[in-house]
Amino acid sequence: MNRLDRALRRLHPGAGAPALASLLALSLLIALAAGAVEAAPAAQQAPNQAAGQPPIHAPNQAPGQPSGQAPAAVPAAATTLIQDAPPPATPATPATRAERGEAQGFRFEIITGDDSAVTHRIAEDLYKRLVPTFAAFRTELAQKRRMLYIAIGPTALRDALSRRCDCVVISAYTSSQVWRTVTSRPSQSKARRPVATAIYAEPAPRDQMRLAALLYGRPVRVGVLLGPDTAFLRPVLHDAAEVQMYSPGEDLNHTLNSMTRAEMLLALPDSDIYNAENVRNILLSTYRRKQGVLGFSSDMVKVGALATTYSEIEDINAQVAEIASAFVATGELAEPQFPRYFRTIINEGVASSLDLRVTDAARNFARRAPAP
Repeated sequence: MNRLDRALRRLHPGAGAPALASLLALSLLIALAAGAVEAAPAAQQAPNQAAGQPPIHAPNQAPGQPSGQAPAAVPAAATTLIQDAPPPATPATPATRAERGEAQGFRFEIITGDDSAVTHRIAEDLYKRLVPTFAAFRTELAQKRRMLYIAIGPTALRDALSRRCDCVVISAYTSSQVWRTVTSRPSQSKARRPVATAIYAEPAPRDQMRLAALLYGRPVRVGVLLGPDTAFLRPVLHDAAEVQMYSPGEDLNHTLNSMTRAEMLLALPDSDIYNAENVRNILLSTYRRKQGVLGFSSDMVKVGALATTYSEIEDINAQVAEIASAFVATGELAEPQFPRYFRTIINEGVASSLDLRVTDAARNFARRAPAP
């Protein structure tokens, strides 16, 4: 039995509980990336709040809660952290701003979608990074300041965009597919919709292409499958040798088999393609053709993809803070973008099955975020 056969057996459900558990974990991962299940972290105030830390606000009381009782635990989607910021570096004069009715400076609010331990870690780290930018707090001006929402995950993004106001939204921890779906929906109200941007959850295709070249030690022909909800990504895939369109209901194996020129498959979080029903067949089909799969998360690599670049919480939060700081300083909001900072994970067993000799250059491929 050769190494590739052994790798395929490890992916088969009959291989035992660990393989099945890994596939179940990947099923959840795919659902999270597609927004079907919330990966959105949440922030909730600790019982003993540190001095000087702004309060967590719960705008909406839980249904059925008696008004005279102490507040119950607030749903994570309503949980926020608020702080204020000074005006931009080159604002208009106070008189001119008052005549225009413009907000004097900015304040931020972190909106989340659940109350997990990961949520607390994300929110606490993000808060520490944002405070230096939003440092000036003056209660009498609080309501005059323009709000900047940080939406952590799909539920928080929907919540933020539903707040009809002259405000700004930075979305994080949401895939490009879900971002596109949520933001392209027509508004049901004539009220002004917040201006928004995003840091997508999945790796940048350009960085994935560079990783592919490092893994093979030369330029590699990379294939990509796009569905109706990810077709908008085609312009950023100009480096890919082969892009195949896939529609739900088509024979996925036939589409994969038609990618004869591709040496690798670049996976993107698309729920029509990489779902619980398809992912095992995709991995088996590509391995039979000696094609490695570049996953869209570290968990996907752990269950059979060859490698991926991925971003830790600190990497994404650093980028959020940079976008927020630039907006406060200049008044210009960056375009939606892929993660800027990342590191690499490689499945050494799969690489060996594909007869690849992994170098330190591939293992150490990264772009580290600056220290906060």
